[in-house]
This record gives sequence, C-alpha cells and structure tokens, in this order.
Amino acid sequence: FVALERATADVKKGALHAIVTAPINKNNIQSEDFKFPGHTEYFEHHFGAGAPALMLLVNDVMRVAVVTGHIAIKDVAPVLTEQLILDKLTVLNSSLKKDFRVVRPRIAILGLNPHAGDGGVIGDEEGIIVAALNQAEKNGIFCVGPYPADGFFGAGSFSKFDAVLAMYHDQGLIPFKTVSMDTGVNFTAGLSVIRTSPDHGTAYDIAGQNIASEESFRQALYNAYDIYANRQWYTEISANPLKVEHRQERSGRIE
Repeated sequence: FVALERATADVKKGALHAIVTAPINKNNIQSEDFKFPGHTEYFEHHFGAGAPALMLLVNDVMRVAVVTGHIAIKDVAPVLTEQLILDKLTVLNSSLKKDFRVVRPRIAILGLNPHAGDGGVIGDEEGIIVAALNQAEKNGIFCVGPYPADGFFGAGSFSKFDAVLAMYHDQGLIPFKTVSMDTGVNFTAGLSVIRTSPDHGTAYDIAGQNIASEESFRQALYNAYDIYANRQWYTEISANPLKVEHRQERSGRIE
C-alpha cells in the first residue's frame, strides 16, 4: 500500500509516465486508508475524473473488458443499466483507438444469461443490452451482440473482433485466462494515466518454489510502454483535424 500511494503521488506530479502494479491480496490490504475491492477501483477513485474505469484484459489473441468488475454475482443483474453498458462501451471504443491504434474498432457484446436469454425465456436483461447497443451505434460505435458467451468463445468468434465486452468478471476472465494465464495483461482503460498489471493473483500456493512465471509481469511492462507510445501517436495525429464538409443535393445539384 505504501508503494502504491507513492507511485500514485509520483504520477500525479508528472514524475512517472505509467504505473505497473504487482498482484495484491484484496483481503489483507483492506484498511482505513484502502477500502477498495481492487486496484481498478482505487485508480478510478484517483484518476477517473467522473468517468468510469474499465477493466480490460489484453493478450496477443483477444481483448476482453467487463461491464461489472469486483462485485458479487448476486449484484450483477441489478447493477446493469443501459447507461452503464453504454458508458463502458464508449470507454472501450475510445481506448481501442487511443491506446491500441485500432482505427475502426469492432466490438462484440456478450449477453448476461445462458443462451443470451433465448428471446426472454431465460431472463430479460438482454433487452437492456440491446437498447445500449442501439444507442452506441447511433453514437458511431460499431458493436454487435448480445452473443451467448459459451458458444462465442467456444467457436472462436472472438477472433473476428478487436475487443469483447462481457457483462461480469468471470464471464470474460475465465476464457481469457484459459488461453493466456502466463502472458495476459490487465489494463485499466478510461483513466488519464496508464496502469497495467499481470493478469494473475498473488499465487501463494507456489510462492518460494521458484516455479512462478514472470512472463505476465514482463508483458505488463511492455504494454505500459506501448500504450504510452500509442497515446503520444494518437495525440499527434489528432492535432489540427481537417474540417468536415457537409454537402446536400438539391434540385439535381450538389451544393
């Protein structure tokens, strides 16, 4: 916690370009000064500027974000709203452009219920998701869904998209970690600062045995540098954009 506070203070005063956090035990770290479910919520509190932070897991195969992060399963459905899903979609779309150089992001959205609700037979939350997708499309975001999560990952459909938005933590992280437990990176999108971390936990069960892999932490370092460079690039190419001309066709003439 002391190291986390120091790094946060340093990045606020401009002494650091990014923060790479190590895993924490979310139970042990709780105190009067740290009352957050995890790092994501901690950084959202310090650097969110009113906008929601987004947990985004990244590897060479897929990018998976979650609408709800460190909350109990029983609280997921009541928390899901059209506005929350739309806000997370907006953050994800923006991050793909600024942080990963994806010019026209293609985003897949997962349903909440088994079989994405089967048309309302197994829950009606998919109606909220569809409403959010429709509004996102009106806002210029290319998104498709909601997909049943099991078939989506089982069929490898994620390879057709630049990112996937899952409704809750394990829905997205279980398939992600299945394919990249030792190489995945957790990135907190939507913040003014860059924060990455390994995608695994403290792994007390193998501590001190010299068998833990350092690869995920190494990739977190690389990703922090790449995202910093990508943001610099995005700022440069977005400066002084050309004005868009709107033309209308009237009486057979284009004016």
